[in-house]
Amino acid sequence: MLKVGLTGGIGAGKSEVSRLLVECGAVLIDSDRIAREVVEPGTEGLAAVVDAFGADVLAADGGLDRPKLGSIVFADQERLGVLNSIVHPLVRARSEELERAAAPDAVVVHDVPLLTENGLAPLYDLVIVVDTDPATQLDRLVRLRGMTEPDARARMAAQATREQRRAVADIVIDNDVPLDDLRRRVTDVWAELAARARTASQ
Repeated sequence: MLKVGLTGGIGAGKSEVSRLLVECGAVLIDSDRIAREVVEPGTEGLAAVVDAFGADVLAADGGLDRPKLGSIVFADQERLGVLNSIVHPLVRARSEELERAAAPDAVVVHDVPLLTENGLAPLYDLVIVVDTDPATQLDRLVRLRGMTEPDARARMAAQATREQRRAVADIVIDNDVPLDDLRRRVTDVWAELAARARTASQ
């Protein structure tokens, strides 16, 4: 098994790269998706969040009111730390469970947005960074996601810098290119990953 950490700044196109890797045959473990799953109604995660933050963070349907919770934790580092202490161990446990279920020669790609920020690079056999010019990121966030320019700039500024991400990368995938070029680059990277996974499983 080859454990790969995949990361990139907001708007860099990491989701597109992960989709292409899955097309090639990768097993994808998406930490954002798991973070949503572990606080769905009926989970121990949601019960713990309500214990910590009160029933006000619940929506009318009994699910988590994410905007409400976000307004609490992103204005207060201490409360964000409380939330992370609840969610991160649950995400880690579920990720490990999914990883154990993969084949011995699998390429397991962990899609981790804050890999650089949280110092997680050592957890993986190698790290892939999806890299894009900041001007491209800004354009995508405003044009495709409908963010205001100040909001987009603030989100970008809250993340690791381009240089910090590239410093932890074993492989950099440039996504300032047309989709066909990106697909070719991902296919080349996949060939390398698959070969390493086969060697590791022998």
